[in-house]
Amino acid sequence: MVTRKPTRKDLFAEAAQTWDLNRIYELFTEAKRRIFPNARQGLTDTEKLYLRGLLCNYSPSDIARQLSKSARGAEVYMCKTLYQYFKGIPETPSDDVGNWRNVHQWLDKAGYKIDLSGDSTVGRSLPKDAKIHITDINFINNKENNNATISIDINIKLSFPSEVTNQGEDEIAND
Repeated sequence: MVTRKPTRKDLFAEAAQTWDLNRIYELFTEAKRRIFPNARQGLTDTEKLYLRGLLCNYSPSDIARQLSKSARGAEVYMCKTLYQYFKGIPETPSDDVGNWRNVHQWLDKAGYKIDLSGDSTVGRSLPKDAKIHITDINFINNKENNNATISIDINIKLSFPSEVTNQGEDEIAND
């Protein structure tokens, strides 16, 4: 079985399911510009990646492991970037900055988590109907290379309620 190595945009993608990433990215971008007035861009793709890791409640060491980086390197990077931006958020109490868990907890208390109750847009974004149709199955046995390939073609049709909005997922796709 061949497993595909996850791409950077696949990593920590679950953050989009529980967090309002657009608002969080805006919040951190504003803080970044307060701290570094000459910053011309918003958050970099790497900053967004590490931030999503924190939002998934991963420690800097866990994030580093997933990225095949050194734990110390990840900690230094986050101290120079995300933690500085977090300090730049006006509402953030200064005692909250000392621990990576506090970023996750503070954003949760501040209302940046998506409401997963039935009344939320995420709750309504689940498909109301799903149809799966297998159109073709092929088995190819390659004796020269001593391997086999199974190919399955599937058509999936999902029907969603009309008022669905998938906030945050666009940001991940653009990372």
